[in-house]
Amino acid sequence: MKAASKFLSAASAAALSAALVVPGAFTVQLMSVSAAEAAVVSRIEVRGNSRIDADTVRNQIAIKPGRAFSSADVDNAVKTLFATGMFSDVRINQVGSSLVVTVSEYQIVNQVMFQGNKKVKDAQLSGAVQLKPRSPYSQAAVDADIEAIKDAYRRVGREDAAVTSQVVDLGNNRVNVIFNVVEGGRTKIAAVNFVGNQAFSSRRLSDVVNTKRSNFMSFLLRDDVYSDDKLRADEELLRRFYYNRGYADFQVVSSFGELDEATNQYTVTITVDEGPRYTFGDVSVDSSIGEIDPNSLQSLVQTRSGAVYSAKAVEDTLIALTERVAERGYAFAQVTPRGDRNFENRTISVVYTVDQGAKAYIERIEIRGNSRTRDYVIRREFDLSEGDAFNQVLVQRAKKRIEALDYFERVEISTAPGSEPDQVVLVLDVVEKSTGEFSIGAGYSTGGDTPGASVQGSVTERNFLGRGQYIRLSAGGGKDSRDFMVSFTEPYFLGRRIAAGFDIFKSTREYKRYDSEVTGATVRFGLPITENITTQLAYNYSQEKYKYRDSCVDNTTGLYDPVACGTLPQAIHDAIADGTWDKSSVSANLVYNTIDDMKNPHYGIFANVGAEVAGLGGDAKFIKFTARGSVYHTLSEEMDIVGLLTAGAGHVESYGSKELRVFDHFKSNDRIIRGFDYNGIGPYDSTDYDGHLGGTTYFHASAEAQFPLPAIPESFGLRGAVFADAATLYGNKTGTNLASTDSKWRASVGVGLMWASPFGPLRIDYAVPVAKESTDKVQEFNFGMSTRF
Repeated sequence: MKAASKFLSAASAAALSAALVVPGAFTVQLMSVSAAEAAVVSRIEVRGNSRIDADTVRNQIAIKPGRAFSSADVDNAVKTLFATGMFSDVRINQVGSSLVVTVSEYQIVNQVMFQGNKKVKDAQLSGAVQLKPRSPYSQAAVDADIEAIKDAYRRVGREDAAVTSQVVDLGNNRVNVIFNVVEGGRTKIAAVNFVGNQAFSSRRLSDVVNTKRSNFMSFLLRDDVYSDDKLRADEELLRRFYYNRGYADFQVVSSFGELDEATNQYTVTITVDEGPRYTFGDVSVDSSIGEIDPNSLQSLVQTRSGAVYSAKAVEDTLIALTERVAERGYAFAQVTPRGDRNFENRTISVVYTVDQGAKAYIERIEIRGNSRTRDYVIRREFDLSEGDAFNQVLVQRAKKRIEALDYFERVEISTAPGSEPDQVVLVLDVVEKSTGEFSIGAGYSTGGDTPGASVQGSVTERNFLGRGQYIRLSAGGGKDSRDFMVSFTEPYFLGRRIAAGFDIFKSTREYKRYDSEVTGATVRFGLPITENITTQLAYNYSQEKYKYRDSCVDNTTGLYDPVACGTLPQAIHDAIADGTWDKSSVSANLVYNTIDDMKNPHYGIFANVGAEVAGLGGDAKFIKFTARGSVYHTLSEEMDIVGLLTAGAGHVESYGSKELRVFDHFKSNDRIIRGFDYNGIGPYDSTDYDGHLGGTTYFHASAEAQFPLPAIPESFGLRGAVFADAATLYGNKTGTNLASTDSKWRASVGVGLMWASPFGPLRIDYAVPVAKESTDKVQEFNFGMSTRF
């Protein structure tokens, strides 16, 4: 009993103690919480800082001496200090009446250096990494920069590049960061294989994609670098290619690159399902808007019944219809193509339906990824701006324009909900690429006014200072020639889609018996009229100086010595006697261009009509007209044979008291007719013959078939050609002993070899004249830079 009594007494005592202690504990805790929520300190003490001033730390937080603060204020203060990026650790504690802020400062980067890199220069790597001089150092930033450097090497085909980092402590909380690079071998592409293609050969499809098989020029072209992003882009190129040629069911089944580690080469395999080829069936326009008459829109339809189906033609029609409907006051109207496939006769009937769409406005346009290109350079390619009606067709057209700038590797446009149900945010993501070029090279030409070897160097920037401006400095020459030029173009003059620019040039030529020097400048303005038609207006000024070669001048009389250098046509003597010749003129050109690919054309028209009037001051007074048109058409898609028809003409006529100088006449060249020497046909002086004098009028025509070369990889960029040319050059009034001034036609046939080289398009032609005059100068072999347009 006593024991039990004692146990009960003890239990009672314990219970009583618990009853007293537990409420006391809660009371203390509540008081503590209450104190934390309403604390006041008399001072804020900063510890651990060595480089950053204590007042800077105090100013970053919202807690102030003498003012109440809560635990939430402490949390916010910690977050704010971390957000400055200056501290690796932050702790805040209350010690008595003081708030102690203890910080650990990040070390500061003094220099960022790269070692072992040869294929990717320091400037490129500096732009890729986050760490910069005077930026905070952290291991996380170093790790991220290592991956960024590896990515830079992947883009040049060096996937096995290894990167390590080294940190050198300089004291005083400063460090140097060194990235050591082992570049490794360059991956190549052994083959690009296509599976499932029947309508087009693998060689033709290889021309379409940007991933190319490695060859001896790949070290310059860099088109044999494998990447998944590039392969995805190639899939889109193939889809566009097939969709525009009737294969509406085309799809890429798979695409991948397989790396052989033994050879460090990729084999790329693209499997496609072409599907059947369609033509357009019935094509019509329908409108649910009463005020829009479908018949009034029919002329804008670019798809015709019976024609091969083309997604591009459908897209062009959508844009044309959308713009016309918007012009009539229906900004929210939507034009939708509705296709009806007939699998039996393989046709697609299209109905373009015009509906009043839902009202949606563009709240804002966000541009991301353009660290160099300025926002306005991109924004001006939109026909839409903030507050305008949202239109998907015009958005896609803007995307194409931005891609055509060639400033970016990738352009993507997406939409996001705005702040209101009828608001849309356009988000444009871009990946910039290099737009500057430095080139130096040598060449050899058999034609032109200065045949022989030459060298040329140039510096070009297509996006000068990120403003979208074009600037080029070039210099070159050969044994008997010197050329210098400075060109500048502002593509949006005064904020409008008007290209304004100037060219300043100087050229010297040393001929057999005389020399020439031409110095001048051009101010030009280009204005787009439609998507395919542009016009250019220019003012041109030049000063020409001609003089006899020193070896051709008699030292006693100071006159031309025919004994030493032979006779010259009197027309040339007269022109040299005129001395310095100033030409002041205005010119205008109208260009129509529907070429599918300016580098490798397969279909389309390129036509140029120009006029020049000289006589706004200066010595020259003439009117000149020129015209040239080229039509490309694919003769065989499977064999990649392209037909080309070209025709051109020109006429120049003087006015006023002076006759046209001999130097202002047209002279024949390989763009007029091949198989003849430069200035090798046309009028000449019968008594003092030393070359032809040119003519006032010319006509020419050419037919050509271009084709790939068998057994030559398509990535080499080599194509062959067979052609036939015809031309006439006549009309000259510069002398009394003129011959061959009539319009007799010359003709030639030949073969050619074209190379899309890294230095520009080169061409070799061998042409045999089949219709010529006895006084014509023949040059069967011609080699030089190729100018298609």
